[in-house]
Amino acid sequence: MPSQIPYRGRFAPSPTGELHFGSLITAVASYLQAKHQHGEWLLRIDDIDPPRETKGASKTIISTLEKFGFEWDQDIIYQSHNRHKHQEIVHQLLTQKKAYPCSCSRKSILEKTGQNKGQIIYPGFCRQGPLQNLPAPASPSIRLHCQQQTICFNDLIQGKQTVELEKARGDFVIQRSDGYFSYQLASGFDDAEQGITEVVRGADLLADTPCQIHLQNSLNLANPRYCHIPIVVNNAGQKFSKQNHAKPVRLEESVSLLHKSLQFLGQNPPPYLLDVKQGELWLWAISHWQLDLVPKKLKQNDKNPIKA
Repeated sequence: MPSQIPYRGRFAPSPTGELHFGSLITAVASYLQAKHQHGEWLLRIDDIDPPRETKGASKTIISTLEKFGFEWDQDIIYQSHNRHKHQEIVHQLLTQKKAYPCSCSRKSILEKTGQNKGQIIYPGFCRQGPLQNLPAPASPSIRLHCQQQTICFNDLIQGKQTVELEKARGDFVIQRSDGYFSYQLASGFDDAEQGITEVVRGADLLADTPCQIHLQNSLNLANPRYCHIPIVVNNAGQKFSKQNHAKPVRLEESVSLLHKSLQFLGQNPPPYLLDVKQGELWLWAISHWQLDLVPKKLKQNDKNPIKA
């Protein structure tokens, strides 16, 4: 039976640089998924990590989206405005004994567990109180209990997902030792609070979804549906990202880049759309959008469709 809740989607870029092609594809997919269903599409700037942010990036991203023809249905939301709520959530989880302070540094975890650098699986050293005789950060981080938590959800592109959080991530950080809130907490809470019914984003964030669902469950918040589109890679096989020096999108090539975005998303846009105005391309894209045509990932023998 169809849901009676009106569709509400969002695009939530971090202001760490200009909009690149990988981000544009995510914006296009989330926008079309919302507009095809006559739903709302919100723009949220996820500015929760000031040390990583680039001055002026928020304004540049917003301006670029406007020039590409995106239209959001409410005032732009800045995630940093919700910091007091994020702090209240951390306090609530600590009070309910669902979270705890952790004095372990990344270095001490690696030394004690013998894990390699990368994604650390935290085994809960500080669940019963801070460990002694280990180098510790100046302030503790806050971790969410996740023992015996198995998260199951059906991703609308990637399929059924079943994750044992304790084995996959361990108790994960919701507030860092520097006081800033984690992506898992801020995004998971804000999506639920803002009534987002479906999250469309890159498959590189698929591993974060069970953490966000567990956080929402711990707070008795609703879970949105999730769609994780395949990530864009460059000619070296690296994810398109600011860290890998992805070039900003060129505004004068908006129609061409939107056409390429539709190709990447499996929508088979006809060649004549390269010669139409931007508004006409959007009308075609919204009316012809089919989520089931979006591939789970790029095939290994596919050539990278992006020349950048």
